[in-house]
Amino acid sequence: MLIKSRVVIGSAIALLALTACNKSGDKAAEGVESVVAATVNGQPISKKQLDLIVKQQTSQGMPDTPELRKMIIDNLALEHIVAQEAIKKGLDKKGETADQIEMARMSILAQGFVEDYMKSNPVTDAMLTAEYDKMKTTVGGNEFLARHILVEKEDEAKAIIAKLQKDPKQFAALAKAQSKDPGSKDRGGDLGWFDPRGMVPEFSAATAKLEKGKFTLEPVKSQFGFHVIMLEDSRAKPVPTLEQLKPRLTQQVQQQNLKKLLDDLKAKAKIEVVGASAPAASASAPAMSVAPASAPAADKH
Repeated sequence: MLIKSRVVIGSAIALLALTACNKSGDKAAEGVESVVAATVNGQPISKKQLDLIVKQQTSQGMPDTPELRKMIIDNLALEHIVAQEAIKKGLDKKGETADQIEMARMSILAQGFVEDYMKSNPVTDAMLTAEYDKMKTTVGGNEFLARHILVEKEDEAKAIIAKLQKDPKQFAALAKAQSKDPGSKDRGGDLGWFDPRGMVPEFSAATAKLEKGKFTLEPVKSQFGFHVIMLEDSRAKPVPTLEQLKPRLTQQVQQQNLKKLLDDLKAKAKIEVVGASAPAASASAPAMSVAPASAPAADKH
């Protein structure tokens, strides 16, 4: 666990180590990190770097012990030694190593910018209230308690409706005997409480028009077949309080604000794609349309 997670943070430290080797003594002169945990051939490993990795390890359940700190210092020391050897060979200035250093540098700077933005622009109560009010319009409304019978042919549905007109109480028995919906058939067609937005549109529209205790007098056609629906009850859908949703809304607002900032920065930037850098287009390549990978499937009811 230590080695795997240390590599993530250690990559940033390695980058700093490579830079430090080229600017020996600069940090000490500027007083950026005056507290030193160890030195490797005169190059400092700061206590700040050590504490950063210790904090990451303890967040994963490891205790902060002298043994842990020694292990981290040993790993950092080895990393510094190898990095120093790489710099002696000039690897930091050529080939893929130099490219990876620059990519890591940009990634670290970008992450630092995001973290600084989050700290400098906290989510306010007014923002949370506005987001909560918007959310309520999408999660509110009514939910229904209903039963249904699903059959393949319209004539079957009409025959069931004729029987129900004579005796509505046989709805559950007819559902058990004739419904093709495996999810509700054995429960006499009982769907439990449901949000109409989770059903196919035809089913939701027909249910919303029913009065309590009534059933559809015409078969309701959907992609799954023909439904006969009976509404047993309806109620206003409970909406969680702002306090209950505060953590989720805070994260949501943060992401929205950050996306807007990044979109604005990108819109103002001058981005030019050099022709030679773009992949060659195939004349026979078919046109592609991208659909959301997580698009929800239609409800079977």
